[in-house]
Amino acid sequence: MKITVNGSSHEIDAPEDMPLLWAIRDRLKLTGTKYGCGVAQCGACTVMVDGQPKRSCVTSLKFVTDAEITTIEGMDGDEFQAIQNAWRAIDVPQCGFCQSGQVMTATALLKEKPAPSDTDIDNALAGNICRCATYVRIRQAVRDAADKLEA
Repeated sequence: MKITVNGSSHEIDAPEDMPLLWAIRDRLKLTGTKYGCGVAQCGACTVMVDGQPKRSCVTSLKFVTDAEITTIEGMDGDEFQAIQNAWRAIDVPQCGFCQSGQVMTATALLKEKPAPSDTDIDNALAGNICRCATYVRIRQAVRDAADKLEA
């Protein structure tokens, strides 16, 4: 199978029903995308597929052969930089396990809604579980990133 990840084409010897997560982590050795629950409930495995956040643990390779896949390692752009800077500025991560999924989803939100309300932020990130419960800091970081982009 051929997939495009972070702008590079990769030929992967894998069954078409293999979850994208395992192709990314095990075959391409891109370990920023995490395995959390395996049933698309926690958000740790979030990647971008054609610019939209998708749960890679339940997305089979056969559904992404013609798509552009971006992992946390391949993220760039103003929204991503603003999110990354805000995350660091207020020390959002504790254990860090959920962070790549949180950052991917928050970046997608800012691309769609440059000035999100708290409700927008909460709704967008509702499917991303943080075991350390840093939700207040996550929301604040998204607000701060949006403010920096508006300035």
